[in-house]
Amino acid sequence: MELLRGGGEDRALRTAALLRRSHPADKELQLAGLLHDIGQMLRPGDGARHAVLAAEAVRPLLGERVARLVRLHAPAGAVWAADGDDWADAPDGDADADAVATLRQARETAAAGGPDAGVLEDWRPLLELVAAGARGAAGNATDPLGRPRGSV
Repeated sequence: MELLRGGGEDRALRTAALLRRSHPADKELQLAGLLHDIGQMLRPGDGARHAVLAAEAVRPLLGERVARLVRLHAPAGAVWAADGDDWADAPDGDADADAVATLRQARETAAAGGPDAGVLEDWRPLLELVAAGARGAAGNATDPLGRPRGSV
């Protein structure tokens, strides 16, 4: 949350809000919209690689799908050139190809401005919900503070 407050929060909030309206059941897509540009805050000036950095940052917290959507939101080809590897999760033929296209469109629409999209704190419950699901799916037996369950 603190990282998001330090950057382009308005566009991220507008992107996530657009996705919430167009795809209310796809919580992971909404969060990808909220988090898609955090790589620029992690390492400013790193160009197209920001999508890779953002994906690496969100993967352990929010799971593979959110990371894949964040990673693939950049214009086609830009991230592959920056990353230098051949991805197994490229959008061509991917089950999330439509979600990636939707994320890109929402990002462009949000960049043009628009009405107030709320506040960052409104997204905390959804972030916690998806993070809890990602921990459960990964078999991670830690609580949100990182302590093993049952420890003192």
